[in-house]
Amino acid sequence: MGVRFWSAVAAVLVVAVGLIAGAVALIALLRAELTDDVRQTVQDRAEQVAAVIESGRGVPSLTVSGQDEQFVQVLDARGDVVAGSPNAEDLPPLADPRRGSEFTLTTPLDEDRFLVVAVTAEGPGGDRTVLVGQTLIAVDESTRIVTRLLVTGLPLLMLVVAGATWTAVGRALAPVAAIRSEVEAISAAELHRRVPLPPGRDEIARLATTMNRMLDRLERAQSAQRRFISDASHELRSPVASIRQHAEVALAHPDRLTDRATGERLARTVLSEDLRIQRLVDDLLLLARADEEALRPRLRPVDLDDLVLDEVRRLRRAAPGLRIGTAGVSAARRRADPRGLARVVRNLGDNAAGYARSEIAFDLAEQPDGRVVLGVEDDGPGVPPADRERVFERFVRLDEARSRRPGDGDDADDAGGSGLGLAIVAELVAAHGGTATVTDGRLGGARFEVTLPPDPED
Repeated sequence: MGVRFWSAVAAVLVVAVGLIAGAVALIALLRAELTDDVRQTVQDRAEQVAAVIESGRGVPSLTVSGQDEQFVQVLDARGDVVAGSPNAEDLPPLADPRRGSEFTLTTPLDEDRFLVVAVTAEGPGGDRTVLVGQTLIAVDESTRIVTRLLVTGLPLLMLVVAGATWTAVGRALAPVAAIRSEVEAISAAELHRRVPLPPGRDEIARLATTMNRMLDRLERAQSAQRRFISDASHELRSPVASIRQHAEVALAHPDRLTDRATGERLARTVLSEDLRIQRLVDDLLLLARADEEALRPRLRPVDLDDLVLDEVRRLRRAAPGLRIGTAGVSAARRRADPRGLARVVRNLGDNAAGYARSEIAFDLAEQPDGRVVLGVEDDGPGVPPADRERVFERFVRLDEARSRRPGDGDDADDAGGSGLGLAIVAELVAAHGGTATVTDGRLGGARFEVTLPPDPED
């Protein structure tokens, strides 16, 4: 029992209740209207006879149109019949006027009910009571016919309503069946497929559009996941291959290990590549937590200027040939995760150092509206406008970052890193409710800017 069945049942029940209530009201109104017509007829006839009696002209002609349909009797003060219509003059009083001015009864004239009206007339010979009665057979027959028609027609109408609802709901749900069939056929290997869009702009069409948008997101997520796995495998393959290469050389020429310099160089190379693997794994784990929305910063008061100055001191030791300016760094305090923001500052500093020709500048300022803006810029080649959003994606490295930084022989490191540094910046800043952007800097290169919102208590 699906939607079609219950929709048809609901429609039939609602229509049945409405029609039955309407039918009862119709029959009641019909009976009342027809009875009013009969009442008006006998009332007029009784008043006409009473008017003649009161005028002193005696008893008028008491003829009736139908012997079984109407009667007239005139009673004296004692209740005896003094005159009547041909079908009632020889009969005892057919009604007791003491019952009121209007009543219904069954008379000897016919087995049908009569509506009787009693009118008092004050004539020369004393008070008289005029009784006029008319059968209600026309009222009963008309009501009976209408009731029979309704009893016969309402079930047929219910069947029509049920059939129409069944057909209409079936046609409305036909696109749903097509959507369900298509969704059933979609698998992880066929996320390129889309559900059919029905014509129109109703709820089902909007549902199909929403499902296609969901499939678009799933396809993009799957593509990003595959690209993520591919790039991660590629990044891990390089240091693993390097370690393997040095190990194979050492095994093939064990005599060279007797040279202390050669052994130290091998140890440094293996350690460097191992650290590279460790950093990459840490980055991947952090991004995995970000995908699972598990990045929950542990907030506590942090002096952001101290984080910036610590990073500047580290960069000056690591890259003594670069000029690093801090004139724009002012005091700023914020409730944040110190480890997370320290990593943001370090990644931005490493990124700037990797591209700068000779100069890097840091600035930090608290805005009048409570926001804190951190800027890191360099005098390098900059970031083209077309790549300024893409640069925060994972494993994205621009052409200038694909070369390896010159080092001392085998200890060379990757100038562009794994392509995860800025992606991590974007995730950590977003976890703090802020934004990360890149624009043109005053030094001629790129300016990376992080904006943190005011503290909640502010």
